[in-house]
Amino acid sequence: MDEKENLKERNEICSRTLKTGSRTYFFDARETRAGDYYLTITESKKNFSETGEVTYKKHKIYLYKEDFSKFQSILDDMIRFIINEKGREVISERHQKDFKNHSSMYNQNQESTAKEEQKKTSKVKDFTSINFEDI
Repeated sequence: MDEKENLKERNEICSRTLKTGSRTYFFDARETRAGDYYLTITESKKNFSETGEVTYKKHKIYLYKEDFSKFQSILDDMIRFIINEKGREVISERHQKDFKNHSSMYNQNQESTAKEEQKKTSKVKDFTSINFEDI
């Protein structure tokens, strides 16, 4: 066994994978040079180029033991907050056929805003078109 394989074997202690649609999450317990353990969480997202070539975009978080309890506490709080505010039901275009996407809602808002502006502008035009000779 060469030095590189030995380092890889020592560094990777335990791994778990979570696949969700186009994303995959990797949870890896690793070993520091001092022999302690830490956690890496990697998000890997599959992307397709215009030519159809598949690429993966990765983001990594390194979490050390001294931060575990604070991290877990905040993560638990945030999960509870989201569940309490919005429930467990997933609300998205992917999961609901009748869900209006943000661009159509944005376009509707833009149209109503444009109509309001047009009303204001027409009132201003009427007001500003006063001929001061008439006074």
